[in-house]
Order: sequence, then structure tokens, then C-alpha cells
Amino acid sequence: MIPITYFIIGITVLISISAFGNEQMRNKLMFNAYMIHNRKEWWRFLSHGLIHADFIHLGFNMYALYVFGSSLETAFSYDEIYGAKGPFFFILLYVGGLVMSSLYSYEKNKNNIHYNALGASGAVSAVIFSFIILAPTARLGFMFIPVPIPAYIFGFIMLGVEHYLSKRGNTGIAHDAHFWGSVYGAVLTILLKPSLAMDFVHKITGTY
Repeated sequence: MIPITYFIIGITVLISISAFGNEQMRNKLMFNAYMIHNRKEWWRFLSHGLIHADFIHLGFNMYALYVFGSSLETAFSYDEIYGAKGPFFFILLYVGGLVMSSLYSYEKNKNNIHYNALGASGAVSAVIFSFIILAPTARLGFMFIPVPIPAYIFGFIMLGVEHYLSKRGNTGIAHDAHFWGSVYGAVLTILLKPSLAMDFVHKITGTY
């Protein structure tokens, strides 16, 4: 059976590339809070994750999903984590991440017809932070962090940066979606198995 992560990547790549040259298709799938609120086009909460601004945007999100999603999907199925429910919970994490990461923007812009957003960043952020909960001491790096650092420290830095940039605004990037997608990923992972919270603490304090 095809891993869920690979299936999501395949569908997203196909639809994103199709939408690159089809403005009508992109406008129909894009997140627009005004259209959701006033025209009840609820599918936009999900469909915006299937399209991207360009190949760089698409490649960055899908690479991150490949790296973190593949490992996380496997871990979810371990008996000590979620067992047989793992695949369902992984889907819930990703799909829920698309919706939950957009709620703040929805409330803020439901009467602003000019606000649009697209991309799977909110859902990918949920996957990354779920991974951080399960493996907080894994070494992670990023463009602005040249030396790999523990995942939980990376997570705190990422949340701080996204919160700051969201408040500053005018970046052309939906930082609020990154922030709330991250929060959703961490919270859902723990809610589904509360003992993971103490596992997280033990791992970062070295008392496990």
C-alpha cells in the first residue's frame, strides 16, 4: 500500500502544477475567507493546501512533508504510540492542520474579499511539530540556523519567529497559518495520547 505521505505529495504536486497555468482553477481552490463566509464555499479550507504559488513554494513544502511525514507516519503506527489507529490519526493531523491553521485568518478576513492564501504550509507545520513532540532531541537545522539544534529548541524558535512576523505583517506569507498549524500539531499529538506530554518532558530533561 502506498504510504499516506507519498499519496498526499503526489496529489498535491499534480494539482499544484495543473493550477500553475490555470488561473480560474487556482482562484476556485484558493483560501478566501470572504468566499467561505459569504458564499459558503467551505471546501476552500482544504483545497488551498493543494495549490502553491510556484515551484519553489511547492518544492519546499513537499520536501518538508517528505522528510518529516515519512518518519512520523511510521512512528504513529508503533504500538507504544497509536498502533492500528496511526494511519487515521496521521490523516487527521494533516487534514485538520489545513483547517485549523486557517481559522485565525478566516475570522480576521471574512469580510475582506481581497485576502487570499494558498499552500500546504499550515498542515506541514502541524506535521513538523507533531514530530517534535515525539522526537524532541532529534537534531534539526534550517536556513537561518546553520548548525543543527535539538528539535524542541528549533520548535520554540520557529514559533517565536512566526508569531513575530505574523504580528508585523506585510510579508506576503501566511505566518499565522504556520503558527497555528504548529500549535495544532503539537496539541493534537498530545491529546490523542496524553502520556506523550510526560515522555516529551523526560526526553528534553534527560530523565527518561
